[in-house]
Amino acid sequence: MNSTNKYKRYQRQILLHEFGEAAQEKLQNAKVLVIGAGGLGCPALQYLAAAGVGTIGIVDFDVVDISNLQRQILYTVEDIGKSKAETAVSKLAALNPEIQIRSFNFQITNENALQIISDFDLVIDGSDNFPTRYLVNDACVILDKPLVYGAVLRFEGQVGVFNLADKHSNIKTNYRDLFPESPDSTSKLSCNEVGVLGVLPGIIGTMQATEAIKIIAGVGQVLANKIISYNALSNSFYDFEITPAKNETITFPKNENEFLNFNYEWFCKSQSIKGEISISEFDALRRIEKITIIDVREMAELPLVDEFLYIHIPLVNFEKFISTIPQENKIVIFCRSGKRSLKALEILNKKLPNCIAFSLAGGIESWKINNSNS
Repeated sequence: MNSTNKYKRYQRQILLHEFGEAAQEKLQNAKVLVIGAGGLGCPALQYLAAAGVGTIGIVDFDVVDISNLQRQILYTVEDIGKSKAETAVSKLAALNPEIQIRSFNFQITNENALQIISDFDLVIDGSDNFPTRYLVNDACVILDKPLVYGAVLRFEGQVGVFNLADKHSNIKTNYRDLFPESPDSTSKLSCNEVGVLGVLPGIIGTMQATEAIKIIAGVGQVLANKIISYNALSNSFYDFEITPAKNETITFPKNENEFLNFNYEWFCKSQSIKGEISISEFDALRRIEKITIIDVREMAELPLVDEFLYIHIPLVNFEKFISTIPQENKIVIFCRSGKRSLKALEILNKKLPNCIAFSLAGGIESWKINNSNS
């Protein structure tokens, strides 16, 4: 784009004293990745493209459904059944053909997240589920990329900025400081279940784009370590500060290898469902954090276990000695087949309801067989 056309396209923001041509150049050289081309992603993408962000990436494996059109205004009836990511690329290219737009028409996972995100300067999270939010957050922390967070439900929405140091305190928080553990099942209702006012994602997604532009351009006061919450019914805003979580037992991957082995679906499920844990989940949990393992079999009962450390409390004495069980870590209980451990788990949940505990599905015999075959 020649300088005359460039000035005409972006004239209204270049005229801003706090912005100017220098900030516009920063936008042109920036690379922003948007996770999700849905309710939040659509407005964020449109304003990023219109503002002149040089490279925009879109991650979404879903297709357009008629139920999306009430709030995902990037699409029309003619787009139903088409890929959201690919459709968004064509719509944004028509809006601003002078920028580069890349689509990732597949689900973001442990295996591809670090590779995708590493090529961008900043990430906007427009996802709609907790496993993806934790996954994207952890990838951004490992890669040291700023993350613009947004969420909507019913008539309320939130926006904030993670993994960006405050200019004054130099404190840098992330999504796990807001939610050290995945919210319980009552908080996991989605827009599919309880609905959302159609204009609300537009408001929050636009605010996410605003924060991204401010971060790139280096203007204004960014929402680093802060959440703004908006209620459309009462037309009210309130904000609160995020401080680093102090719980040293929080489970999170600290490097690329741990990230690749972290089970986000299980992590989000396990915080609210105190039931059985599979063999693979048990092995993954032992690798990534310190846990308390309890054997409720009788003394000298086979098979012998010397692959890991555990506490031996036979089921017959379990309730009597329950006060001796450490409560600072997650707890996994096992027996021979998994039946007695479920009974012990029931007792533990009644006596120590704040513990996060599981019963090893299939028992130690199944675990032995599985590990001998692997």
